[in-house]
Amino acid sequence: MVMEEDTDIKLKTRFLGQVLVLYARPPLQIDKFFSLLKEACQQPSSHPITVKWIDEDGDPVSIDSQRELDEAVRILQQSGDAELNIHVFLGQPALPGLPCEGEDRNVYRRGARRWKKIYLFNGHRFQAKRLNRRIQCFICNDYIWGIGRQGYRCADCRLCVHKKCHRLVRTPCGQAVTPSITSLQQNSVYPASTYHTGSQNGGEKASFAGLDNGAFQEAEVDLSLQTTCTPAVATEGVVTSKWSVSLSDFRLLTVIGRGSYAKVVQAEHIKTKEIYAIKIIKKQMFNEDEDIDWVQTEKSVFEAASNYPFLVGLHSCFQTESRLFFVIEFVPGGDLMFHMQRQRKLPEDHARFYSCEIILALHFLHSRGIIYRDLKLDNVLIDAEGHVKLTDYGMCKENIGPGDVTSTFCGTPNYIAPEILRGEDYGFSVDWWALGVLMYEMMAGRSPFDIVGAAGDPDQNTEDYLFQIILEKQIRIPRSLSVKAASVLKQFLNKVGF
Repeated sequence: MVMEEDTDIKLKTRFLGQVLVLYARPPLQIDKFFSLLKEACQQPSSHPITVKWIDEDGDPVSIDSQRELDEAVRILQQSGDAELNIHVFLGQPALPGLPCEGEDRNVYRRGARRWKKIYLFNGHRFQAKRLNRRIQCFICNDYIWGIGRQGYRCADCRLCVHKKCHRLVRTPCGQAVTPSITSLQQNSVYPASTYHTGSQNGGEKASFAGLDNGAFQEAEVDLSLQTTCTPAVATEGVVTSKWSVSLSDFRLLTVIGRGSYAKVVQAEHIKTKEIYAIKIIKKQMFNEDEDIDWVQTEKSVFEAASNYPFLVGLHSCFQTESRLFFVIEFVPGGDLMFHMQRQRKLPEDHARFYSCEIILALHFLHSRGIIYRDLKLDNVLIDAEGHVKLTDYGMCKENIGPGDVTSTFCGTPNYIAPEILRGEDYGFSVDWWALGVLMYEMMAGRSPFDIVGAAGDPDQNTEDYLFQIILEKQIRIPRSLSVKAASVLKQFLNKVGF
């Protein structure tokens, strides 16, 4: 069995839109188990709760007695799983066997929304954060830096540590922390206010982790590495950049796209006359830390994608009091959905050409630990020379290494892979399934699961019915396709998985 250090059992607890990750030392006693969960969920000890764990078949099973708790731990140990997945509901069901308040089948889809994940240890409530400059870890004194959310910060006492160090914190939350000698020496030499904008390798120093939270605040102006900057000019010990980007540097031309949370406008840079696309996001769309995660992820992937020929890259980004602005490449040829609506379907050699470039783009992302998770016709742009560029990185998942998996239920319904619908952990395979669906659409002129409006029964036009079709219906390849094209589609659209 894969356990955390000291054989602690990892409890992954879902409660009211949060995922609470905590650890319990076996053997587990039912009273202490319930007390631990109530404390984690910040519920009074007198309030009743209902606890259900997810068995190996993905079914919820109640834990009401010591015998049921022991059985859950026994099955966990036999299966070799690393964690016990738990759902906590307030109160008790009206009658045995009835669902609890707030319990429905969507709850068990492993997050049909983005859950806020909190790591509980020694009273701390750590959350993963993406840093925009380096800061020292409270435990090891090394700097926390890199693409992705490498740092954990306690939501209560603001203590900052590496992800790998959070279970080494011995100071309970709320107690005063004393900087180590090394940290004091470093801070006395490099003031906390002194940092270099635009360098990832040196020149940046931060104050002691946990006392200075500046590393987790978004900079007012953030230039991408692609932007050419002159040497920074130092004034009274503070290093600043003479370059900045703001909305006044652009002339807005026309709106070229709208979404549920953002709009995209075509804009001309006033000095260079270059044409860009600016993605504008209203800050009111996210008020909590978990809501901004997808914005930070999209920015991170935009940076990683810059200068790669088959991905839309970032020029710069900035913000005002009410909005965020991503200045990105403008791709003049429109998206693949537009071209498919005009041509209905593509010749096989055209589909093969586009597919090859999409494969190269996906391989680039995968090699950097990124699952794309939103491949569809709308997100495949065609440039002026007829080449492909993928865009829209808000659904991406970062920091996926070889053999790593994730479990969030997300994606565009028609392209969601069977392993996601089954509630299984998944990796890069979901992008290859989506590519198979997209290739089918290009060559056949329709979706392999095109059921909307096809049935007289309204119940058969729902999203759940679409998911049932994806899981159960045999995919029929059009006879008009060549043997090689049919073979490729069958291999990509493999419901067993990769």
